[in-house]
Amino acid sequence: MAKAPTKDQDSFSCPICLDLLKEPVTIPCGHSYCMSCIQHCWKEDQHPDSVYSCPQCRQAFSPRPALNKSTIIAEMMEKMKNAGLLTAPAAPRGTGEVSCDVCVGTKLQAVKSCLVCLASYCETHLRPHYQSPAFQKHTLVSASTQLQQQICPHHSKLLEAYCRTDRRCVCMLCILDEHKGHEVVSAAKEMGEKQKQLIDTQSKFKQQIKEREKELQELKEAVQSFKLSTQAAVQDSERIFSELIRSIEKTRSEVTQLIRAREKAVVSRAEELLVWLEQEITELRGKDNELEELLHTENHIYTLQVENIDIQFFLHYNRIVYKTGYKHECE
Repeated sequence: MAKAPTKDQDSFSCPICLDLLKEPVTIPCGHSYCMSCIQHCWKEDQHPDSVYSCPQCRQAFSPRPALNKSTIIAEMMEKMKNAGLLTAPAAPRGTGEVSCDVCVGTKLQAVKSCLVCLASYCETHLRPHYQSPAFQKHTLVSASTQLQQQICPHHSKLLEAYCRTDRRCVCMLCILDEHKGHEVVSAAKEMGEKQKQLIDTQSKFKQQIKEREKELQELKEAVQSFKLSTQAAVQDSERIFSELIRSIEKTRSEVTQLIRAREKAVVSRAEELLVWLEQEITELRGKDNELEELLHTENHIYTLQVENIDIQFFLHYNRIVYKTGYKHECE
């Protein structure tokens, strides 16, 4: 696991690239930088009257100091690396979004872009724009990768005005050239007018958003109300059908009981009649046998007397059975 940076490690970091010193050099004020970083920083001032300054303390030197590798610092760094006391610092957050155009090696995130320099700067390299009078008239904007879009493609000048005739941004030379006689205003004035239009349009959008949000809320409430009413209807129908089913089951049970009771009563009466009929059949068969014997007897007086009695009994029995109507009990 990499060790956290220490004060000693900070002492061996380049203030320009914020990485460990590579080919360290120490300038007369005592500050140390990477050879390539300080050379790149002083590269733009290579003329006889240039004054070279330290990027940190701003101490000026003239003529330009000789840049020689600091052998002592290099040896100390090598020993500390072998001992594990020096590690390359992690890249800062935001690296790669808009990179600083001055950083050498690891590119730090730019915080501002200059429309005059057409370059983007990290916090360290932006300091001269705040500290040096030479940069006071430069225009700083949020870090952007589209700086070229703010430069006139014909004259390589900053687009500072707006031509209402041609509806395009122009530089000061364009006003004297192809846009001469056109209605031209400053970019700030035109932006003010555009802002008013944008504010008005935004206000309309906000009003539409409020109306749509109100409609959305009303629709949600309607859907919720419909869901609740549907649920209530389902519950009512379930209750009604449950009660109907219970009523049908109860009626079916009662009808079944009535049928069974009627069946029991009829079957019981029929069984009684069956027993009675069987007894009557037995008695009739006995009488039939007696009549058979009378038909074959030779004592005519006895036969006539007995037959007269039996016929009267038979006729009386048939009248009793006919009047009772037991055959209709099972119908």
